[in-house]
Amino acid sequence: MLLCMASNQQTRPGIGGLAKDRATGRIGVVMGEVGGRVQMRPVHGGREWDVMRNDVESLSAREELSVRLADRNSNSRGGL
Repeated sequence: MLLCMASNQQTRPGIGGLAKDRATGRIGVVMGEVGGRVQMRPVHGGREWDVMRNDVESLSAREELSVRLADRNSNSRGGL
């Protein structure tokens, strides 16, 4: 399950927030920051990847809603 909802007021999401890697278009959860790189993890788990700090951006409200809805749908199908 995803962590707390990111605020649309932030310019860059904090740890646990959803973000987009502009360089690849991938969406993930921010796990931390070391030096000039941000570590992100796929929403449903998996291997983290590094993103240059300037390539991390907050999701639009529409993008965030879409990701969270897909996550909820995926979780509800787990028992079928």
